[in-house]
Amino acid sequence: MHNKSRRDFFIKSGLGLGGLAMSGFLPGGGFLQGALAADLAADPLAPKQPHFPGKVKSVIWLHQHGAPSTLDLYDYKPDLIKLSGKEVPASFLKGIKTSTQGGLGKLYTSNRTWKQHGESGAWFSDLLPNIAEHADKIAFIKSSVTVGATHDISILKLNSGGLNPGRPTLGAWIQYALGSANPDLPGYVVLYNGKSEPSGGAVNWSSGFLPAVYQGTAFRSGKSPILHLERPELVAATQQSDSLDLLKQLNEIKDSAYPNDTELQARVRAYDLAKRMQTSAPEAVDLSKESDATKALYGLNDEVTKEYGTNLLRARRLVERGVRFIQVVTGPVDVDGDSRNWDAHTKLEENHGKHARVVDKPIAGLLTDLKALGLLDSTLVVWTSEFGRTSWGESGTGRDHNPWGYTQWLAGGGVKAGYTHGATDEIGLQVADKSTAVDTYDLHATVLNQMGLDHLQLIYKHQGRSERPTVVYGKVIKELIA
Repeated sequence: MHNKSRRDFFIKSGLGLGGLAMSGFLPGGGFLQGALAADLAADPLAPKQPHFPGKVKSVIWLHQHGAPSTLDLYDYKPDLIKLSGKEVPASFLKGIKTSTQGGLGKLYTSNRTWKQHGESGAWFSDLLPNIAEHADKIAFIKSSVTVGATHDISILKLNSGGLNPGRPTLGAWIQYALGSANPDLPGYVVLYNGKSEPSGGAVNWSSGFLPAVYQGTAFRSGKSPILHLERPELVAATQQSDSLDLLKQLNEIKDSAYPNDTELQARVRAYDLAKRMQTSAPEAVDLSKESDATKALYGLNDEVTKEYGTNLLRARRLVERGVRFIQVVTGPVDVDGDSRNWDAHTKLEENHGKHARVVDKPIAGLLTDLKALGLLDSTLVVWTSEFGRTSWGESGTGRDHNPWGYTQWLAGGGVKAGYTHGATDEIGLQVADKSTAVDTYDLHATVLNQMGLDHLQLIYKHQGRSERPTVVYGKVIKELIA
């Protein structure tokens, strides 16, 4: 049957999950392209044992897309305030190349008020008053470093450890290692704000050289985050079930003639999952049964926080249903008529003011909710970005990219709450003590460790080479672990 007429047959016969939604599950469309026969012979998503007992069951990966200035959120630097408007002292520039986009400007301080919070005394600016209330739940990494200072490359490294497309992302490695805890839902889900995919798109939740069944599943914003998931209005459930069963039988007949055709085997698995998801997925993302108090906790009663808060509440519901890795990516805001992510080369005050308001209450609500439900101990929340921003200003009102020293944090999941690892120098430009530096590879190794996985033992053979998640780098940051 011609491809177009076959696709039309899927849709017109009432499959519901046909068209765009189903294309994500089919070879050439996303999930299962290039899957290996050995992986399809057995269930590739069957639950597997970790290397050792893990402290967490799920990870919520909060990517602040565009790279916020953590100098204006968490990293209080009195000396930077004193030196604002002056040239950068040469002593702070040793060992780094400053050929970033805007060149070397004068030291810059935004109009922030700083306070210490909790018994830990962690510093927060006035941009994040709600997250600040959770200071004693957080383990800060104030000595984060990375490679590269362009968004697409550094985002790719953040998610996959690679500087070029083709490597599996962290969520894909976790699915490969542990399988799925819920056969009716994807084990790796991506949630993002806005109408379009984040920068780089699906490469940032790709399975790379792993079988494509381990790729992340992107859910959109809105009431129906999976396209065409709902059954067509005039098609009965039995009709759709019969259509899918017939399609499965036809594929199995074809499969018997071509036992080594892994794409055909992948189709059979894809339709099985699609059929199960039609019942489970709508319930998982349906917030109608959540209490008004819970919705308010995440900011769903405020148009500014509603979309991001919806994603985080869905993330919590997915954790409850056994999804192992939920990647949540922030979306753009309007800055003087321009749609922008956290990438504040200009108008940092307005940009960060708006973005902070979008994420502050929902993230605080997520931490409160996970704690109240007894889920924080078994869930690792990671606040992360592709890099930080410079101590000097750009165009007078913004900051440039900084891969030499910035802040990320972890909460829950057996981390040392109320702890701060490492520090930047007096102006917040570079890591002060290089022995405390935490690269992306180290962050990945630490997250995997909390899942019960040794990044050195997590191996996949690819083109005759033993590949692992952290390439040939990485160490577990033991100081972060309780």
